[in-house]
Amino acid sequence: MKTAIFLILDEYADWEGSYLASQLNQSSNWCVSTASIKPQVTSIGGFKTNVDYLLTEIPQKIDLLVLIGGNSWSISNKELRELIVKQLNMQQPVAAICGAVDFLAQNGLLRNYKHTGNSQYLWQNYSEYTNQGDFIKKQAVIDNNLVTANGTATLEFTKLVLKLVNFLPEVEIDKALALHELGFYKYCATYGNPYQ
Repeated sequence: MKTAIFLILDEYADWEGSYLASQLNQSSNWCVSTASIKPQVTSIGGFKTNVDYLLTEIPQKIDLLVLIGGNSWSISNKELRELIVKQLNMQQPVAAICGAVDFLAQNGLLRNYKHTGNSQYLWQNYSEYTNQGDFIKKQAVIDNNLVTANGTATLEFTKLVLKLVNFLPEVEIDKALALHELGFYKYCATYGNPYQ
């Protein structure tokens, strides 16, 4: 069983991990869990979430670490930084979206990676962000074991993360997400009715 840990902070963006979590959680090969720096967090939408793990309790082996964005990533947290560094250095899959990418930039964790994010303008005062030339103006970017995305890229983020972990053959991943990207009727015209 593979383990995906979704790290969420207070005021996390409910929608940014929903497609990815639901795809992974429907597989018998994956276990989806949540983690945070405190036992309960509240999303931007007001959902109170009792997390499965505090940072200090997270299992040693993580097959996918997902950092969900939101309004609380402008924090300084040594344990959180060390967890991400460990995953990146071990070449384990890490995925960050929206404000979580800001945290990576602020802590110098985007070095040696092509990446994207909400805006480089937000990072102009981050002394640890030194590879501005590696920023790519795309919704989501995959490089080696890291996926980054801006806050409007939920579907693109999901697609790249699923490809990073070889969840299904690429053509099947594209088809699975096409239903949400195209909408029902355009999907039916392209792939046929999924309910018949």
